[in-house]
Amino acid sequence: MNDTELQRRCHLVFPGHRARTPAELFAAMAAWCEANGVEHDVYGSGPLLQEFEDRIARLLGKEAAVFCISGTMAQVTALRLACQDRGHDLAALHPTSHIFVHERSNYQLLGHFNALEAGERYRPWRVADLAAIPDRLGAVGMELPLREIGGQLSPWDELEAIKAHCRARGAHLHMDGARLWEAAAGYGKPLSEVAAGFDSVYVSLYKGIGGLGGAMLAGSREFVDRAAEWFRRQGGNVIHRSPYVVAAAMGFEERLAAMPACLERTHFLYRELAAHPIIRVNPAAPHTNMLHLHLPVTPERALAIRRALAERHGIWMFNRIAAAALPGTSSFELYVGDNLLNAPDAEVREALALFARALGAQDDKDAYQSA
Repeated sequence: MNDTELQRRCHLVFPGHRARTPAELFAAMAAWCEANGVEHDVYGSGPLLQEFEDRIARLLGKEAAVFCISGTMAQVTALRLACQDRGHDLAALHPTSHIFVHERSNYQLLGHFNALEAGERYRPWRVADLAAIPDRLGAVGMELPLREIGGQLSPWDELEAIKAHCRARGAHLHMDGARLWEAAAGYGKPLSEVAAGFDSVYVSLYKGIGGLGGAMLAGSREFVDRAAEWFRRQGGNVIHRSPYVVAAAMGFEERLAAMPACLERTHFLYRELAAHPIIRVNPAAPHTNMLHLHLPVTPERALAIRRALAERHGIWMFNRIAAAALPGTSSFELYVGDNLLNAPDAEVREALALFARALGAQDDKDAYQSA
């Protein structure tokens, strides 16, 4: 039995939202299209797409928004245009920026702009991190929240100071808002207030929202129109955006409304984890509905424990796992979505106890028996 089949048999799944099969998802999309009289857009022209773009722009307090096939394309295009506008090709990014960690040096190999690491890897930005840069910056790219360090957010006063600093400096401030929906709940602020002061904002249509993929880039009308032209030049001009928009739009309001509850559930989980010090948690307290859990075992052993829990108890603890900084340790990201939101408290407590006991076992055989 492969991992997907095994996970589907589990009655308690910790990470994310309930996974729907393609048949379930497409059936739901078809029903929503029928109920709402949806027609395909053609190369980005059509009422469904344009109404959803307008909806995103209004939520973020921006003049306009445009669909992009991927966040990777949206981000580097926005920063490239921003640097061109200001005549300086240098963009400041956090060391854990998605552009550095996951985009295979696209900004560099494709000649989009030059990038400079700013700040410290294991904490969010402070305004002093940017003020310490003597270079003339064309753009500053800020991720809210910082996924690679457990969904951490800069304190609100620091965020406001960063906005003011970039404005005074004449640098374009761009938000990597792949998880802005979660960040707004973390700050307890409206989306438009968080996005205010950013010259451009990228948001994801699948991370947290549950769509098939795709992204939106919001900003001034002139900036968005220029970005849209560059999306076409880079091969992003797909004939129909409608499948991506339908998948995001049909559950959009429900997903946004659930973000505060997901954050509260993350606080519950954090409190329960305190009973199991063998599992180390980052950050020290939840900023958003995301945590990183650090384990005193190798990834291979963690995967064996995960399988044992799934086979013997119907518990699925995590998806991807990676080696951590210290030898013999590992860590995984836990995004708290409707799976944990709907799980009984007692079952969550029991699962954490089983997991912690297996992590503390002396060998693989003992770990399997403990699980």
